[in-house]
Amino acid sequence: MKRLTTLASIVGLVTALALFLSSGVTDVAGALVGAGWGALAVVVARFVAVAWAGFGWHVVFPRGAGPTLRDCISLRFVREGINTLLPVAQVGGDLIGARLLTRRGTPGGMAGASMFVDLMTQALTQLLFTVAGLALLVHFTGDGPVVRTVAGGVIIAIPALAAFYVIQRRSGHRLIEAALSRFAAAREWRALGAIDVLYDNLRRLYGNRARVSAAILIHLVGWIIGTLEVWIALNAMGHPVTFVEALVIESLAQAVRGAAFVVPGAIGAQEGGLIALCALFGIPAEAALALSLVKRVADLAVGLPSLALWHGMERGTPAATDTVAAGLGAIRARLGRRTDQSVPAAAPISAPLAAPLATAYGFPGGRAAALAPDNEPGAFQKCA
Repeated sequence: MKRLTTLASIVGLVTALALFLSSGVTDVAGALVGAGWGALAVVVARFVAVAWAGFGWHVVFPRGAGPTLRDCISLRFVREGINTLLPVAQVGGDLIGARLLTRRGTPGGMAGASMFVDLMTQALTQLLFTVAGLALLVHFTGDGPVVRTVAGGVIIAIPALAAFYVIQRRSGHRLIEAALSRFAAAREWRALGAIDVLYDNLRRLYGNRARVSAAILIHLVGWIIGTLEVWIALNAMGHPVTFVEALVIESLAQAVRGAAFVVPGAIGAQEGGLIALCALFGIPAEAALALSLVKRVADLAVGLPSLALWHGMERGTPAATDTVAAGLGAIRARLGRRTDQSVPAAAPISAPLAAPLATAYGFPGGRAAALAPDNEPGAFQKCA
């Protein structure tokens, strides 16, 4: 995967450089300078959109059983910074966000389940946003190569999204348990009850349809807020577009970024996609590339402080590379305690008997704690 990401990054950089050279670096720079105040407004719009996405994450939690809105928003910025600026295929930040959530008192099963539900609602709303943009594009331009390309991507995305949902439901639960039993040392995992706890929380969250529906609505509004970036930047550069035209460009450009998830920052893919989409509305290539640069300024303006925030949150915790080992150590400690209760006092106990840190799927918690409500002793007994 690392080699694939590196190769994709090189191809993306070469593609982006070729596009800038062919469009004229001076012309692109002139268009970028012409954006003026618009670049700052785009950065503000990005901050609002990310904070709004944090609100969408917050609403999926049952009342009184989740983190504060402030925690969800701050961790949503961390997720955004990691996914945008680091080579983690646009999902590593979400896993880290769930782990950091456990340090704020959210049980591991609930943190992991909320992350999956939030990803599902975001993916579903992005698909709806893309379909809406595609329908508007057909209305404006009729059939064409861009329409057919995007339609083909939508056709591929629908079964993939459906599979992502199914894997989170009961059939997915059985599939994962079967895979662990066959290919892994599943005895330890069953003793921890991690998979059962995760799926119990997934059923709990998806069972509250009102909250899931609210999250879907909030994320839809969030995608529309993102349209402000295109609308503000192009109008500031002297290329007036309507908000609906900006919505078409933004929705399909986001689809291109999603398809190029292997490439960090979708380098090259974003630039090429914006050139093709802007051309449909008579916007020259240099303006499209300037728009891409404005968006990347917003990526840095939001992402760099978010990475600094992540660094502050991680201070005093084990390194990410040690989390799996720490989690397995906690499993062995728990198994050691149970073994100690079933053997004579003189029998040697190899596992440490100190109280382990609370864990969440191999991620260490921030404190030695009593079992959370969704990690009741019954979760261990039923798997023993």
